[in-house]
Amino acid sequence: MSLGSSDDPRAGAPPDRGRDRGIEIRHLRAFLAVADEGNVTRAAARLRLTQPAVSRTLAALERRLGVRLVDRSTHHLVLTPEGVAFRDRAVAAVAAFDKALGPGGPRLRPLRVGHAWSAFGPYTTPLLRRWQERYPSTPLELLRIDDRTAGLTRGEVDAALLRGPVAAPGLVTEVLFEERRVAAVAADGPLAARAVLRLADLTDGTVVLNPVSGTTGLDLWPPDARPASTLTVANTDDWLTAIAAGRGVGVSAASTAEMHPHPGVAYRPLVDAPALPVLLARRDAPGHPALPDLLDLAREIVRHRGAGG
Repeated sequence: MSLGSSDDPRAGAPPDRGRDRGIEIRHLRAFLAVADEGNVTRAAARLRLTQPAVSRTLAALERRLGVRLVDRSTHHLVLTPEGVAFRDRAVAAVAAFDKALGPGGPRLRPLRVGHAWSAFGPYTTPLLRRWQERYPSTPLELLRIDDRTAGLTRGEVDAALLRGPVAAPGLVTEVLFEERRVAAVAADGPLAARAVLRLADLTDGTVVLNPVSGTTGLDLWPPDARPASTLTVANTDDWLTAIAAGRGVGVSAASTAEMHPHPGVAYRPLVDAPALPVLLARRDAPGHPALPDLLDLAREIVRHRGAGG
């Protein structure tokens, strides 16, 4: 891939003259803006371009690569598998270009980290504060995405903080720490009056499950002692609402109590449930150049708190 000398993100794409022309930085910036925003209009606003200019630039990039990068069949644009793979290379190329310009050049592209519901748990605030102190030129964006991999496999983020085992292919994961589990029950219900609960205490009624981004399934209970019934929801907000309304109980990581307090929900320690691993995941590709810094800082924060810091 050759990079042309033009770096004006406001310049519209010239008419395509075949694949003999090199790919320029502006092509990559336009593609990354569309990938991040999932919408050409918002990408154009971010780049201070017109919508047709962004569309032409993206189409020219696809012609010159000879692959379709974006699926345009829905209102919210999504990356094709080829687009997900190319995104990592584009991020690395743009970051290298910007770094070469030196301190006076543009800020590095934000490092986007997805999560399904509770981010980095009790370490979330320390992570954001220390990142800002150490890497002020690279913004860190936490994005909540209701998806088992928090948008990572779809190319929406550079990395993801996930809970529980992840079977998606093409990902590299590292366990950072483990969280105990809690039961979530209606605040005015009988189970809320107890200091601690066991898995068996939840089986007489309905258990609320979130198969989209949650980690609790019926396999948490022994085959001969599973809940009488289940209620399926699609996100954390609906999960909390159902529990507060007394429609069932839930099981989650302990950080949910801190990150998602609800006046109608009481959280109680679930003493016999296995701990839940918290992972930092990324795609098995070069990706954003700040990913190693993110992993090092996450390890440091966990280690520091574990040592009593």
